[in-house]
Amino acid sequence: MAFAGRHVVLGVSGGIACYKSCTLARRLTEAGAAVDVVLTASAAEFVRPVTFEALTGRPVLTSLWERDRALAHIGLAREPDLAIVAPATANVLARAAMGLADDMLTALLLARTGPVLAAPAMNDAMYAHPATRANVKTLAARGWHFVGPETGPLAEGPSERPGRMSEPEAILAAAERLLRQRAPWQGKSVVVTAGPTREHLDPVRVVTNPSSGRMGYALAEAAYARGADVVLVSGPSDLPLPFGVTAHRVETTAEMQRAAQALVTVRPSRAPRSGPAPMERSRSSSRPRPTSSPRSRARRDVWWWGSHSRPGVTALPTRARSCKIRSSISWF
Repeated sequence: MAFAGRHVVLGVSGGIACYKSCTLARRLTEAGAAVDVVLTASAAEFVRPVTFEALTGRPVLTSLWERDRALAHIGLAREPDLAIVAPATANVLARAAMGLADDMLTALLLARTGPVLAAPAMNDAMYAHPATRANVKTLAARGWHFVGPETGPLAEGPSERPGRMSEPEAILAAAERLLRQRAPWQGKSVVVTAGPTREHLDPVRVVTNPSSGRMGYALAEAAYARGADVVLVSGPSDLPLPFGVTAHRVETTAEMQRAAQALVTVRPSRAPRSGPAPMERSRSSSRPRPTSSPRSRARRDVWWWGSHSRPGVTALPTRARSCKIRSSISWF
C-alpha cells in the first residue's frame, strides 16, 4: 500500500463535509500512514479535535498559539510526504491563493513546497463563481492537485452542478496516485477491456458469458494508482467505476473491438479460437448457429492479460509465448 510508512497532514476547513474527513483520517491511518490533522476554527465547530485525535492516535493542531508548538506549521510544511485539504472550502481556497497565513492551516500551506491535494467542497453557485474558479486556477498553476468536486446532493438540497466533496475513497485514490508519481507507469496510457459481452439473438434473448469484470476493473484501478492514464472498455457490469478511470461502455463484441481499435490503433485479423464460438440466429431455423467473433492484433506494444478456465495451468506460458509470436505482443 502506498500509505504504509508515509507521513500525511490532513487539513480540515469549516464545512458540513467535515464528517467525511473523519472517515478519510481513519482510512489513512488504517493504511499505515502517520496522520497529523490540522483544524481551522470553523472546522472545530463541526467536528471536535478529540474526534480526530481518537481516529489517528496523534495530537490535533488548531492554532498557531499552542504552547510548545511555535514552529509546528513549518515542520508540518516540510516533513510530510503529502498534504491533503479536505474539505477545501471557498474561504480556504481564496486565502491560500492570496498567500494569507493567519491560522495554522494557511500558514502551513504557504510554507509548503511538497505536493498538496485539495478536495473542494461548497455550494454549487460558490464553486461556479468566477472568483473561486480563478483561485482554483491560480493554485493549480502553483502545483496544487485537485480531486472533485462532484455533482450530487448538497446540504441545502439537490444539485446538478459540481460542489459536493468527493468521497473518501476517491480522495484516497488520488492521494495514492500522487505518492506514486515516480512510478514507471507515469505518463503511460493503459487500455483495459473488462466484463462480459452480449450478442442478441432477438429483441429478448442474448448469448453472453459469466464474466464479472472484476479482474479488469482491478487492473484499471492499479494502473491508475501507478500513474497511468487509464481507459476502461467495459461490457455490461454493475461494478463501480474506479476513480480517475475513463470508461467506454459497450455491449457487443464488435463494439468492444471498435473501441479498442480506436484507442490502441489495431487492425483486425482472425485468430484460432480458444473456446466455443459466439452464436447468431439462423434465418431458416430457430436454433442459434455459431459464428466467428472479432479478434484483434496489435501494431504496437500491448499488455495482454487473460484468464482461462481450461485445465492445466502449466500450459499457459506456452500458449502465451506462441501468442506473442503470432501477434507481436510484447508483454503478458
